[in-house]
Parts: sequence; C-alpha cells; structure tokens
Amino acid sequence: MANQKKTEELAPVTGGYGYLQTVDLAGMMSGELDGMTITFDRVKIPRDGVLFEMPGDDEDTPDVAKEFTGVILYHHLIRGYYKTAYTGGNNPPDCGSLDGHVGVGVPGGNCHECEWAKFGTAQNGFGKACREHRRLYILREGEVFPVLCSIPAGSIDAFNRFAIRQKSKMGSVSEIVTRFSLKKAKSKKGGLDFSQVVFSEDRPLTPEEKTGLLKYAEDVRQLAAAVSLQDRTGTSQGVIVEMDEEDDPF
Repeated sequence: MANQKKTEELAPVTGGYGYLQTVDLAGMMSGELDGMTITFDRVKIPRDGVLFEMPGDDEDTPDVAKEFTGVILYHHLIRGYYKTAYTGGNNPPDCGSLDGHVGVGVPGGNCHECEWAKFGTAQNGFGKACREHRRLYILREGEVFPVLCSIPAGSIDAFNRFAIRQKSKMGSVSEIVTRFSLKKAKSKKGGLDFSQVVFSEDRPLTPEEKTGLLKYAEDVRQLAAAVSLQDRTGTSQGVIVEMDEEDDPF
C-alpha cells in the first residue's frame, strides 16, 4: 500500500494543460538538453490555400490540417527589410527588428519613422518594403515545446481584433485555447488572392491549467526576448528562431 501511495503522489497531472505544473522548461534547457541546439517547429501558412502545413516526424512529408488548437503563450511583431529581393539561404536582412520598434542594420533606427515601413514601397507597389509578421508561440496540448506560427500582414488585423476582444473580456489570448483555421481572401489593393488566418476561442483554460502555464509562458518569453539578429537564424541559449522567409505580397 505504501508503494501505491508514493506512485499516486508522483503521478503527473493529466488532462488538458495541467501537466505543465510538472514541466520546468528553463531547467530542461540548462540540464538534460544543455549544449543541444533546439529548434522550435513551425506551422506554415500557404500563400493561397486552406490547409496549414504542420510539423511532423518526417520533414520531407509534412502533415496538413484544416485547423488546429493551442494556447498562444507569447506574440510579438517582427520586421525584415531586404534592399534586393530575398532569394533564399540564410543571409540576414539588411535591416530587421524582433520587437517591431527598433531596426538593426541599414537603415536601422525607429521602425515607425522609416520610409521602408510605409505602404506603397514594396516592389509590387501595394505593400511595405519592410515586411511585417506577427510571430506567435503556440503550445499544443500534450507537447512541451511551442510551435512558431508567423502571421503575415494580411492576417495581422484579424489577430489584433481577436486579441482586443479577449482584453475586452478582462482576459488575454494566453488564458484561452485558440482555434486556428484558414479562409481565402483578396487584398483590397491589387486584388491578390491570399490565405487569411481565422482566430476563434475554443475554450477557456481551467484555473489548474492557468497555474501550470504561468511560469512556462514566462520562460518562453525570456527565450524569445534573448534572440539576436546577428544572422538570419538568431541563436540564443541553444534555441534557434528563424527569420521569416515568406514573400508576403502585402
């Protein structure tokens, strides 16, 4: 009976996100995974389609999904400017920003006053030469590491409205499970077809889940904040966070 009681005490919390009460992300990074290069898997959004490309066991044959759910632990705006069109590889942008406010490189400085952050400066004449994405760190149920999903310019307004709705309910996107899906849309200028992300609330988190997510989300924020723009794959504390390669048409 004594052995049975000990087993019950050590059993992890199950169901939903309750298991995070037993997860120490910072401890994992400095302990068992110390010295390893850990990459966050990515959820990719098609240029024109309604299926997400999901991370799977085989990189050559990724999974696809019409929708998925997860908790948005953290999100921030990123910017990237290439003087000449990006053609692939790991070359860094001429100027980039991982906080959406201050650019590093040439021209650098205040992003909000930069000429390349204005509409009409892109090569197609419609969007901005300095591309904008909002990077989401999403934790899917049953997993320990979040996945990255970079929301392109055509979906940023939809995300902003969704986040503001949660704030109006005296909450935040990190306190609910979000459902992600795609719909086809057309740009107001140029009439370009693109895939737009649809955000909806799947369910609120339970008090137990919120407790487990609180410290975990803070660990993710610290990892994200420490990433540099020294090269196209900013590396910090063993975690690689890639800059976005999508050629955003807007």
